[in-house]
Amino acid sequence: MKYLMKIKMPNERGNENIRDPQFGVKMQQVLAEVKAEAAYFTTIDGCRGAYVVINMNDASQMPAIAEPFFMWLNAEIDFVPVMTPHDLGSAGDSIQAAVKKWG
Repeated sequence: MKYLMKIKMPNERGNENIRDPQFGVKMQQVLAEVKAEAAYFTTIDGCRGAYVVINMNDASQMPAIAEPFFMWLNAEIDFVPVMTPHDLGSAGDSIQAAVKKWG
């Protein structure tokens, strides 16, 4: 199942981390380690942040994926389940059943 992982880095710690000339290399390494499918860097609530697409087979994988970002970046992490267009297309029958029952 795909998840959108929101990573919010506090400014003070982010300032320390960004001064490290190896920051980009380390970020690439951690993203490879967690098998990120995509990563988009931006600001979140005035702080450095990122949205990373992760695939997990089981929720028990969350700690292993989140810990590098907690430990290294002192980040706040949120996981949000998401669907691809294919997933949404496959949900058609269940959507229609819910509409019939509740709509």
